Amino acid sequence: MTDTATAAPTATIAVIGAGGKMGMRVSNNLVKTAHTVYYSENSPVGQERVTAAGRVITPTTEAIRDADVVILAVPDLALRAVSAEVVPQLKSGAVLLTLDPAAAYAGLLTRREDVIQAVTHPCHPSVFVERHTPEEYADTFGGIAAKQDAIAAVESDDPAVRELVETVVRAIFAPVVDVHWVTVKQLAQLEPTLVETIACMIGALLKESLDETVKIGIPEPAARSILLGHTQVALANTLKGDNPFSDACLIAMEYGREMIIKPDWKRVFEDSELDKNLARMLHLDHIER
Repeated sequence: MTDTATAAPTATIAVIGAGGKMGMRVSNNLVKTAHTVYYSENSPVGQERVTAAGRVITPTTEAIRDADVVILAVPDLALRAVSAEVVPQLKSGAVLLTLDPAAAYAGLLTRREDVIQAVTHPCHPSVFVERHTPEEYADTFGGIAAKQDAIAAVESDDPAVRELVETVVRAIFAPVVDVHWVTVKQLAQLEPTLVETIACMIGALLKESLDETVKIGIPEPAARSILLGHTQVALANTLKGDNPFSDACLIAMEYGREMIIKPDWKRVFEDSELDKNLARMLHLDHIER
């Protein structure tokens, strides 16, 4: 498929939580499409954001009445309550689309046999993505100018449903190159385990390391410059195989692994640890299925 949804059939879409951070992001892209879109927002602050953007607020009941796809752009902790309100009102065959897999994997979403659950999450623009314009360089999050991929899962074998979900995914995260299809559990193993538990944690560790370097008296601009440059080299060498590390660097890397990394760290990929992680994120005693 192409990286746009211009040739795809149009749909009626409702965005619940349209005034939140993600709600505004997906709405900013949906307004550029030919889809019929309704924007629902309960909080006064969020309503101000929606109206300031020139969009009309529609009550939730009205917004979802004829929707083919209902996007729940609300915080994870609100998804249980919001889905309990929304799902009973959806038309038969509608798709309930969430933007993070945690609640879906944990079984917190209200279900109906004739309502299809789907989950999606943006990959965000790769550090190696080709960029040409100032807008593309500035778009580190994605959904504005820089190309990105997206991950999606849908609980249906119907090709038409998958096409509908992909059409919406490409619209809300545009410009999108590829949509990668996985299961809900696999998406939960990617987000949070791979990218939040590991990658984002390492990003925070790099920042702490930079701060510690400055504390011992090294000028911050010098430390920041060498860290950012070497971070790109480290990613290119390990994830793309651009160049081999020197023998001395490999010795230093092994010392770092011994000092910083627990020998059993790969346990985070086990199902039991995923459940613990998501239960903590969702403020649950445990995950029940």
